[in-house]
Formats: sequence, C-alpha cells, structure tokens
Amino acid sequence: MSTSLIFQQLGISLLLGLLVGLQRQHTEADVPGLRTFPMITVLGTVAALASNVIGGWLLTAGFLGVTIMLLFPNLIRLRGEHPDPGITTDIAALLMYMVGALLVLLPDQTSVAVAIGGGVAVLLQFKPELHGMAKRLGDNDLKAIMQFVLLSCVILPVLPNENYLLGVLNPREIWLMVVLIVGISLFGYIAYKYFGRDAGIILGGCLGGAISSTATTVSHARRTGVGECDARVASLVILIASTVVFVRILLLVAVVAPSLLVTLSPPVLATMLLMLLPAMILWLRMRGESNPMPEQKNPTQLKAALMFAALYAMVQLALALVRDHVGRQGLYGVAVLSGLTDMDAITLSTARMFQGETGNATWIVTEAWRLILCAALSNLCFKLIMIAVVGTRDLLRRVALLYALPFFGGLAILFFWP
Repeated sequence: MSTSLIFQQLGISLLLGLLVGLQRQHTEADVPGLRTFPMITVLGTVAALASNVIGGWLLTAGFLGVTIMLLFPNLIRLRGEHPDPGITTDIAALLMYMVGALLVLLPDQTSVAVAIGGGVAVLLQFKPELHGMAKRLGDNDLKAIMQFVLLSCVILPVLPNENYLLGVLNPREIWLMVVLIVGISLFGYIAYKYFGRDAGIILGGCLGGAISSTATTVSHARRTGVGECDARVASLVILIASTVVFVRILLLVAVVAPSLLVTLSPPVLATMLLMLLPAMILWLRMRGESNPMPEQKNPTQLKAALMFAALYAMVQLALALVRDHVGRQGLYGVAVLSGLTDMDAITLSTARMFQGETGNATWIVTEAWRLILCAALSNLCFKLIMIAVVGTRDLLRRVALLYALPFFGGLAILFFWP
C-alpha cells in the first residue's frame, strides 16, 4: 500500500471523526466530543492498517478496548445519582471506529465509509425532528409501516422469479411493482400524518394525489354533497390531485423504463401544463382559504396490495393477448378500460412492455406514451362520473370546466403530436 493512500485514508478518517465529534460537542455535554471522536476513528484506521501486518486480532482488540473505555465512565455515573446517560454517543463512537477501519479494509469503496460517517452525523443532529416525527405517528401509522415491511421484505423475496402465461406474468416482478406503488402511497400517507389535516389547499391536493387521486376526488365530492366543503375549494383540490397523477407517471416510468422518458416526457409534461394553468388561476383567486383534509386510509393493507397485483397482472396479460391476436390498435381499448379506475397498472405494464420489446417492435417506441396518455384522459372521465354520482352539480360543473383544457388539449396531443 502506497504512503499517499495511507495518508489519504487517515485524512478522511480524521475529517469524519471531526464531523461527528463537532456535532456531539455542540449538542451534548460530558460525552466524547471534538477531540475524542477523531481519535477513535483514526484508531480504527490505524488498527486496520496494522492488522494487515500483525493480524486481524488487533482490530478486534481495539474494538473491545474502545468498548470498555466507553462503558467505564457510564458505570461510574450509574453508581451515583446521575441519570442514565444513554448509549447513543457510545454506539456512534463504536460505529466510527469501524468506519475508520472500513477505509482500510475496503480501499476501493471509500464512498461507503464516507456515507456512513456522514449519515451518523445527520442522525445525531436531527434527534429532535426524528423524535417529533415518531411522536406524531400513532399505532395505525406504525402498523402501516410494518405492513410495508411485510410486503417488501417478507413476501417479495420468497416469490418465484419465473415467467408464466405467455411469458408475461412473473410473480416477483408483479409484487415488485406492488411494493413500488405502495411505497409511493405510503410516503404521501406519512407526509399527511406529519402535516396534519389542516394542510393547505395546494399541499392537500399534492398529498391526496400522492396517496390516491381517485380517493381524493371521491372524498371531496362526498364532502360537498353533505355540505362539509365548498365546491370551489373541492374543485381545486381535485384538479391538483389529478395533476400529481402525471408526476406519478413520470416517476414510475423513470424507475421501470428510464429510456422511455425521452419520448414520454414532452407530451406528458405538455398535458400536465394544461392542468396547471387553470389550477394556478383558480388558486390565485382563492388564496388564504383553508381546506381540512379528510382522514386518509392506510395504503399498505394486504387486501389492497393483492387487488392491485391482480389488476396489474390482468392488464399485463390483456396487453399481451391484444398485441398478439388483435393488433396494436386494440391496445388503446385496454388502456382506456384500465385507466378508468387506476393509472398505475397501465403505466407500469406499458413501461415494462416497452422495456422488453424495444429491440423487436419499434412501433412501441412511439406508441407507448400514447397508450399512457390515453389512459390518463380516460381517468379524468371516470373522476367526472364519480363526482356526478356522489357530489353536487355545482362541483361537477366546475371540475368539468377545469378538465376541459387538459382533456381536449390531451386529445390534440394524441392525434397531432409527431
């Protein structure tokens, strides 16, 4: 190992130790701080360097020595009348020792050690915010997070990674799409819990779109029907939530088939702009009005996940059957029907079809975005139907007028976009 590399490792170790030590020195008293943390981190680096010559036992001995040194003053405090000092700083010190050693043990992965060291400093610094967030979460919210862990860390790994039925249905890939959708919805749900029901109109619409734009539309339409919400406010929230759908489309495609973004982004962004224009005009006329959000449902329920998995599988199978036996024009019928109730399934299915057949069927390069946009326009029509069923005529009239520009503009994009 060259001398320059050794000094580089020691320098990075020293800087990471200083970073964490500075945070501890600033926020805590009577704990290892600005001098101790750099020495612990550098000790880990030196022990790892020496273990290359002496043996790995030295690194282990150093870790045990640091552990004993950290425990000793805590035992003295506990024997007296001092309160429990906690173990956060001690764990951070032991972790930084290993970060220093990691710089030597994985010389080609320096960024990993730097990321860990920086992450330790961030976690220590944002203690009040993290504790406050934990206090805001109730039992049902923690249950939602654990259910997401069940979906992503327990169910996903055990599903078979094999193709069935025309080679388009892969249980693990289907469930991976479920995890992706549930993860996006869970993010919106946790954000809703953090900001509370008193979120403003814009934030309420954005969070509603992140969780479920269709559910947001139905809930606000029902509230206007019973006189709990003004039709003007509800129409703006519904329009913003529907605009977020296009953001979800771009996000899902970026994850599943990033190469499709080249052709998808311009027409989708153009249609989204046609939704943003009336939303901005209406918001400027309504600034300052409040909009308490209705209670949001847990998006990680196993039943809902299974329903989306079944819908996604059916859309995938329908696209494959129509493509092989009817022709590509029939795919638009599938897109319209699927988009009526859910945009995520048709977006993911089309993106995966594009990702798998770009080399064999060049037509999908130009048709994929049209299928997704066609489904999005169908989704707007379905929301109008739901408003007509559970909302007021005033809300239906307002939303129909707001949807007119993006709907007819979207149709023009479908037919005339090159």
